[in-house]
Amino acid sequence: MELTRRNLGKLALATGAVAAVGTGAGTALSRSADAAATWKTTGTAVSALAGFDNQMKTFMQARGVTGGQLAVTYKGRLVLARGYSTSTALTVQPTSLFRIASLSKSITAAAILRLVQDGKLSLSTPVTKILDITPPAGQTRDARWSSMTLWRLLQHTGGFDRDVSGDPEFKDAVISKALGVPMELDHADVIKYMAGQKVDFAPGSRYAYSNFGYLLAGRVVEKVSGMKYADYVQQKLLTPLKIKRMALGWSIAKHTGEVPYESQYTGKTVLNTSGTTVPSPYGTFSMGIHDANGGWIASAPDLVRWAKMFDASSSVLNSTSLGHVWAKPEIGIKDGWYYGLGWQVRPTTSGGTGRNTWHTGSLPGTTSIVVRTYNGLSWAAVFNRRDDPSGKSYDDIDAALWTAANGVKTWPTTDMFPQYFV
Repeated sequence: MELTRRNLGKLALATGAVAAVGTGAGTALSRSADAAATWKTTGTAVSALAGFDNQMKTFMQARGVTGGQLAVTYKGRLVLARGYSTSTALTVQPTSLFRIASLSKSITAAAILRLVQDGKLSLSTPVTKILDITPPAGQTRDARWSSMTLWRLLQHTGGFDRDVSGDPEFKDAVISKALGVPMELDHADVIKYMAGQKVDFAPGSRYAYSNFGYLLAGRVVEKVSGMKYADYVQQKLLTPLKIKRMALGWSIAKHTGEVPYESQYTGKTVLNTSGTTVPSPYGTFSMGIHDANGGWIASAPDLVRWAKMFDASSSVLNSTSLGHVWAKPEIGIKDGWYYGLGWQVRPTTSGGTGRNTWHTGSLPGTTSIVVRTYNGLSWAAVFNRRDDPSGKSYDDIDAALWTAANGVKTWPTTDMFPQYFV
């Protein structure tokens, strides 16, 4: 899905100790000779931040990406909000909605923390004390489930390793056959199937990125709050921040203002048992199953508004909760970074003690990234595809946006947040 062992924690600069400051425009990404598609921009152009526009244009045209979006904040102010397209058939606004994939994890982690903050939950509680984890008839639950605490699930040390046993959220047909249930699966089907499988490693002993751990966390939110996952998030987290556009996405239908998704690939639908071949973004995975680990849609301004919430304590998450977000896991730091609660974290002492934090997301038809820097910058970029015949890496957007940020001579003093959040 995303964040493979190859790129997790190794994005070019967001994960680096620091980015060099004042290096000028930096190295531009190469542009394909045939990338002559129509270029359209929306939102207010800011001359001092033209480097961001240029990097987005180069990145998108080199890969034939038809829709993209970027928002940038500086010292808590929204200084850039732009929509980009390379197609006459599509106009992306700064408020257009994109699937954000695994950027959703910080939302789910925050929902768990809010329940903890309100005294309804403890991070040290094993998930088996909250949810019904019952294997199929004739199978026995691995005893190690009993040490899967919420801390460990949210920090990806829960015991599931998709490189070993596969990602159950992409094993719809396997689970359907094993349980004798029809597709489209629901969360309970995935949990029941996994309850009968061997855990890949002792919980708390090492790190392995797990979408399934966050699927479980979403169900904990529902069980403890007595509300639907999305309703709880909207009421307790998003509404206080005046974020009104964000929602859970759908597998086929689009929300008003949502962009179309593109891919060079196709696959068999998992939304029923017909075996129909469909475009990869529309039915080869279930957005419903992925809700808590990758199901949200948002605009880039929504994402940096959300990221701003982690800058200081508030009525949404207090200082204790924010401390939990950045707490180091029991396994410590490896290669200079670690996974907190819904965020990747690299401590840095440059410019004073601080941290760079980020997350990336990827699903068929979707690439996303959000970055928060130690020196008060943040940005979010989203695109409506993740693959194309060029074979170029989509991870390159990280270095491109750092290059743009390092080239800014003077940051604007204006704040566009009131324009987009009322």
